[in-house]
Amino acid sequence: MNTTDIIQTLGGTFSLAKMCGVTPPAVSQWRTNGIPVNKLVLIAIQLERKSKGKWSRKEIPNWQLIWPRLK
Repeated sequence: MNTTDIIQTLGGTFSLAKMCGVTPPAVSQWRTNGIPVNKLVLIAIQLERKSKGKWSRKEIPNWQLIWPRLK
């Protein structure tokens, strides 16, 4: 799943900006620069559910430290 797919899955630029506590232009920049890991951690569970399994928390670097029970 690419960044644009992630943004769309979570309701678009404005919705994701509100969810992450950032501005819509910041989310637009993520389309080019990628989503920061700290924001991926914040949205991971919702993304996993809304993508119906297309995306997993295990795709985040060091996911084992954040969710050790998923090992």
